[in-house]
Amino acid sequence: MSYQSETQHQIAQKNRRPAMIFGAVCVALIGAMALDTTVVRIGSDQDVRQQGFSPERFGAEKFPEIRAFVKDKAVDAKTLFDEATADKKAAGEKYGVMAGIAPVMPVTFSGVVGEGKSGTFYVAIDGMEDAKVRVQTGPAVNGTDLRDATGTISFGDFTNQIEYQNAGAGINNAMKAEVLADLDRENLTGKTIEVTGVFTMLSAKNWLVTPVELSVQ
Repeated sequence: MSYQSETQHQIAQKNRRPAMIFGAVCVALIGAMALDTTVVRIGSDQDVRQQGFSPERFGAEKFPEIRAFVKDKAVDAKTLFDEATADKKAAGEKYGVMAGIAPVMPVTFSGVVGEGKSGTFYVAIDGMEDAKVRVQTGPAVNGTDLRDATGTISFGDFTNQIEYQNAGAGINNAMKAEVLADLDRENLTGKTIEVTGVFTMLSAKNWLVTPVELSVQ
């Protein structure tokens, strides 16, 4: 081999060396990325976390727990009314769960539906002539009484205030889908209904009840 050919061979070898090193680095990098990559199945817990907070999913998960709690703790409306009008604070401490400035009270009753507006109806309950009891039947259900009913869902469970508010809306929507979807609101006045639900006791005589169960007799 001539001196010139040997020199060209050495130059070619030197030129190939950086390319080989670069290729080896790329292979190592791809390998490291593969080791650090987790395959996430659609619909799995990891997939749910990556999608972020879903009020509808949260509501569907929590509403059955809330309904079971309210049904277990619900107080007869007349009993609650008598005790609350005698001593509202004591009744709240005995039966309710504090949420902000007032307790959320679980209650059950049967009564005759009166006039209504925007899906909220007055209900006449025997022995409670001095009370104003209203029931939310949708399509809009307002408030966070269902969210706050158990005392187990708190602001610290969420990223921010918006998520906390949306959690309440998600629970309300889940309740509407399960409890109120087939309700004939147009022909509800004059009917007897049985209700189990919750209300925030700002007043001993003025209740706005959000149901967890509602049936028409």
